[in-house]
Parts: sequence; structure tokens; C-alpha cells
Amino acid sequence: QVQLAESGGGLVQAGASLRLSCAASGRTFSRNGMGWFRQAPGKEREFVATISWSGAITYYQGSVKGRFTISRDNAKNTVYLQMNSLKPDDTAVYYCAAPRFSTGAATTRLVDYGYWGQGTQVTVSS
Repeated sequence: QVQLAESGGGLVQAGASLRLSCAASGRTFSRNGMGWFRQAPGKEREFVATISWSGAITYYQGSVKGRFTISRDNAKNTVYLQMNSLKPDDTAVYYCAAPRFSTGAATTRLVDYGYWGQGTQVTVSS
């Protein structure tokens, strides 16, 4: 079992920055890739960013590339999402996710993830 807990969301104005954190426990965190997803009202959950076990490989959704940065601290069992130049379209509940089966790879596919945090709300006002 894997337990995930996000934090760091909030209400900000367009152009501001936020850093989300996800604390993981259970399965060996350092051996697994991790991901961030988001879900806006009335929309499906979508991929945002993913990172391999070592942090060497990262992938981003096109709309956040250059603005968001995913990173991890394996000593703290924590993955981060630094979000800069936030836009109203970034408003959503953000979820941290761990793969369904233990893998060190960075994967963009929602179906590959089987463990989810409770989510943290990010609201960006114009």
C-alpha cells in the first residue's frame, strides 16, 4: 500500500507561484516514478508532470512546460511541483499519484497510476 498526502494549494492571482508537495509512505518511494495530475470542474483528470525514480527523467503536459517543474527528494519521500506564471486555466484540484505496479519509470498515462492523494485545490484568479 502507498499513502500520499498533498499540500501547498491555495488561491493566488495570475502570474503568481505556488509549490505543491506530496509526502509518500508505504512502498519504497525512492524506487518509483511519481506523477502529478489535475482535474478542473466538469473536466476529466489530466496529466501534468511525471518524474522517474532518480529524478533524471521528467515529462510535462504541453500547456505547463516551461512554467512548472517537478522534482523529488528521496531522502524525504517527497515529490514537488513548482508552479510559476500561473494562469486562470491552471485552476483545478491537483493530485499526486504513484504507479499501480512498482516501477522507476516516468509515465504519463493515467491508467498506470493506482495510488492517489486526496488532492489540493489550486485557484488562480485573473
